[in-house]
Amino acid sequence: MKTDLFNYDLPPELIAQHPPERRELARMMVLHRESGQIEHRTIADIIDYLQPPDVLVLNNTKVIPARVFGHKVASGGKVELLLLEETTPGDWKVLMKASRRPKEGDELILCSGKAKATMLYDGEQGEAVLRIESDRPLMEILEEEGLPPLPPYIVRKEQSQEQIERDKQRYQTVYASEPGAAAAPTAGLHFTPTLLKNLEEQGIGKAELTLHVGLGTFRPVSAELITDHEMHHERYAISEEAANTIHSAKSTGGRIVAVGSTSVRTLESVSPIQAAEGATDIFIYPPHEFKNVDAILTNFHLPKSTLLMMMSAFAGRELMLTAYETAVQEKYRFFSYGDCMLIL
Repeated sequence: MKTDLFNYDLPPELIAQHPPERRELARMMVLHRESGQIEHRTIADIIDYLQPPDVLVLNNTKVIPARVFGHKVASGGKVELLLLEETTPGDWKVLMKASRRPKEGDELILCSGKAKATMLYDGEQGEAVLRIESDRPLMEILEEEGLPPLPPYIVRKEQSQEQIERDKQRYQTVYASEPGAAAAPTAGLHFTPTLLKNLEEQGIGKAELTLHVGLGTFRPVSAELITDHEMHHERYAISEEAANTIHSAKSTGGRIVAVGSTSVRTLESVSPIQAAEGATDIFIYPPHEFKNVDAILTNFHLPKSTLLMMMSAFAGRELMLTAYETAVQEKYRFFSYGDCMLIL
């Protein structure tokens, strides 16, 4: 199947550059797979489409302030890093920008001198592995010096301290608890404590799992055939409590509503659902037989992306592209800070 089959035209002005004033103001397209019907609602209306014993599955990964700056000790040249994953204690897989890339063994000064790093080895497409050392826990330093790892399609001419602090809050779900992500599970950004409480009071269940969003989020599909695209591993964890909640809902006729593609990836990587930890490189594209997911809440994704392919596997490619065409006509806001779609 060719990658171009998942392309669509998107006016640049529909790419959301800022979050909505309030989370609950996000628009929500509702797509009914069987009938093809499309409705236009808001995220607060999700409660109208769920009933007990349905269960929302949320990814509780927490985005770290993973964008950091520094310089090379030898030349003083500037470097910019995006910390992706701590592979072993102190060793970090990163994306690196530099006018001249450091060589193996070269040293870097990071975070205003609060940390130093040694280049262990260079990789492809900007990837590298560094050993990072600091007198204090690195996460403390990142909270002081790091910036939110906003995706590259969010482009701002100026970045005030006020905007940085706003991004730290808004590029994070309200239920984030497990640090380790280099990007937010963006479908979850629309939920507020009030909405979650209202859903709970209506008898809608909730199960939290963890998938730390990593390098795969930043890699577009460049292969002509989607089967030639290589997915990167992302770490996940499903607790016994979450597995039991999902099993209970399934056994009593409830639907499993995955919030975001990361929840889908985790649920479809472990079958039958059980308490588990590991890494997944699952690539979901048509045709895929979904084993554990009955409905999906998702944002609007990039053309020719693995995420659009996943949603096309769930709803059908033609119906999904029709929905995206409608979203463009209705001027929905796209991508991480944009609006969402509930696929039933």
